[in-house]
Amino acid sequence: MSLKGWWAERKKKRDEAKAQKESKAPASSSAAPVKKETAAASASDSTVCALDTEPIGLEAADLGPLMPGAPEGGKINLAVYWASACGGCDVSLLDIADRILTVKDMANIVMWPIAVDGKEKDIQALDDGEITVCMINGAIRNEENEHMAKLLRQKSQIVVAYGSCATCGGTPSLANLVPGGINEIMDYVHNEVPSTKDFQETYHKDNYVHPQTSTEVPEGTLTLPVLYDTVYALDQVIDVDYYLPGCPPLQESISHLLKIVVDFVYSGVPLPPKGTVAGVTSKTLCEECPREKKFERITEVKEPYEVDTNNDKCLMDLGIICLGPSTMGGCGAACTRVGQPCRGCYGPSPDVQELGSSAFTAIASLFPISDEESQMSEDDIDNIMRQIKDPLGYFYAFSMSKSLIMRAVDEGGQ
Repeated sequence: MSLKGWWAERKKKRDEAKAQKESKAPASSSAAPVKKETAAASASDSTVCALDTEPIGLEAADLGPLMPGAPEGGKINLAVYWASACGGCDVSLLDIADRILTVKDMANIVMWPIAVDGKEKDIQALDDGEITVCMINGAIRNEENEHMAKLLRQKSQIVVAYGSCATCGGTPSLANLVPGGINEIMDYVHNEVPSTKDFQETYHKDNYVHPQTSTEVPEGTLTLPVLYDTVYALDQVIDVDYYLPGCPPLQESISHLLKIVVDFVYSGVPLPPKGTVAGVTSKTLCEECPREKKFERITEVKEPYEVDTNNDKCLMDLGIICLGPSTMGGCGAACTRVGQPCRGCYGPSPDVQELGSSAFTAIASLFPISDEESQMSEDDIDNIMRQIKDPLGYFYAFSMSKSLIMRAVDEGGQ
């Protein structure tokens, strides 16, 4: 299906759903609360708007007054773990503003490496299930990540994959594209990068040194975790209850996750179904983006710095590759509003099985490939496609771990 056809079909389905909803009586009160608390309800069906209007993505959840002291039955235990990630997700937790200061009324924070002094031994000492909620951000890149993820899963009632790296592999999973795996990466980093190569040549010319997983020193044995050839998303290693995508998740999305926890802890509101993606809408990012879409044919692929994006034109109409048609909505098109293409950090939309291939198919439909539409030859089309400097980087910037290909391999299949 062409991108224009996809857009028309999405609009048709949305209009039909809206008409059907308006024709029915209000839902029963017994069913309404559970649906309301899933945090996956769609935003209003606003259409394309001017760039200077309010965002049309997800609205922040109404959290009501600040937490009124400890919940009945006492505080819950809360854990936060940082696996293979940049740290942005940990910082984003502070976006709940003054509520971060009242979380202590609701929970004992038993682990949060950048904020409290919780140790692995402290988690080991807890009974299974003694942690009510655990939020894990980052991909699983090494044996320590896997060990801690499995330990926290054992000790937690609810595990949330927090951020793009935990949900889909994120940027760390681009390492899966290196055919030689971790050995090739380590060789490059420690032998070829100018700074480390100079260090080796200057101090260890006859015997290059490399990090070891175990080293004996007078004080004892020092260890480093083993790095894996393949980077995994969190649910490829442990069972995950809920997901909160984003790089990092925006404040509006975080508020929906917090509301799920607060309503459950203080009011006994039923938790959403397992597997729920919190803090997103039922739309795609393309539908949230206010830029005017004309579905013009792509005759030349451009980078954002090569084009004047200070206007209301669709970035793909300008020749910029954008993953908006296949990406889950909820961010309010924060990137495209300022002239930067979507790279898919909120993950695939519900209608998409695989983010990269779906986006590639949608974008390919804009190339003038039929004789009726253009006189361009196959060589002309090939030349355009070759302008995409890093296809895998474009289409799998955040989702390589969840892609069908998952990783590059040597020609021998190793």
